[in-house]
Amino acid sequence: MQKIGIVGATGYTGFVLISTLLTHPEVKITLITSNTYKGKKISGVFPLLKGIFEETLEPTDEDHKGKCDAYFLCLPHGSSMEMARRLYDGRAIIVDLSADFRFEDAALYEKVYIPHIAKELIPKAVYGLPELYRDRIKGARLIGNPGCYPTSAILAVYPLVKNGLIAGDIFVDSKSGVSGAGREAKLGSMFCEVSEGFRAYNVGVHRHEPEIQKEVNKFAPMKVTFVPHLLPMNRGILTTVYSRLKEHAATKDILALYRKTYDGEPFVRIVDEGAYPDTRFTRFSNYCDIGLKVFEDGRIVIISAIDNLVKGASGQAVQNMNIALGMDEAAGLKSVPQYP
Repeated sequence: MQKIGIVGATGYTGFVLISTLLTHPEVKITLITSNTYKGKKISGVFPLLKGIFEETLEPTDEDHKGKCDAYFLCLPHGSSMEMARRLYDGRAIIVDLSADFRFEDAALYEKVYIPHIAKELIPKAVYGLPELYRDRIKGARLIGNPGCYPTSAILAVYPLVKNGLIAGDIFVDSKSGVSGAGREAKLGSMFCEVSEGFRAYNVGVHRHEPEIQKEVNKFAPMKVTFVPHLLPMNRGILTTVYSRLKEHAATKDILALYRKTYDGEPFVRIVDEGAYPDTRFTRFSNYCDIGLKVFEDGRIVIISAIDNLVKGASGQAVQNMNIALGMDEAAGLKSVPQYP
């Protein structure tokens, strides 16, 4: 059994990690931490774990190096890089769910976020999108788990940009459930601020736009415009991408390209022509569903749906750990989406 530590276990991503790893056949959670709830049983924070998982939360700021085979860092950006520096020994796997190790270029990270205090670890980190970087994730010891919006957007456009089929700019329109803002109390996430409303936010300044852009730029210098929206629902992301093809193609031919690109991928599902993804059908699962339509004049619309807390965060983190440790990639992640 691999020993697993969850550093910062009392947020949404921490809970989803716990609930996922408890079903994993080859791991055991041996460390959970929280400075806010240190000394308290996790079931006192999440009562639905009572009688299922009753471990006590240890202080996050204690020395936990060498205690586990794999660590998940569920900390804010800035705190994660400091913790990674403290835990990194070249042996244990570290999967960081913050943005601290998503950027290969420290200057770009600092432009978007804050000064990076662990630059020496950036070259050791791998961007943890398995469908693109599985070979690099194998054997990696530091993995930067992608953001939720970038996961939905990059998977949606990857087959097109990889094959040089896009002409012009890429416009990404994403809608997310409120859990994407985290469990910490914030005015914008309160029920009365969200219910019965639907709004765009951080237009032109959202930190996930540079993350999407730098991945697209690995294939072509296309400009990405990203606009996120907040939906009055708990979880899920629906992303709609608009662009134009260099040459006209039928919808069925582009769908065939997507199926070929993602052939054998355990968590990407391409829907049939004329059907489109729905967040109801990816909830509580690690799946990304993708559908598309090509118009007669060459315009193309690609739509993807994920659960922002699973494929967009904790599920993908477990997927990355499985790959890095040489285990079944789908271990602990085989749950069927929950409906209704």
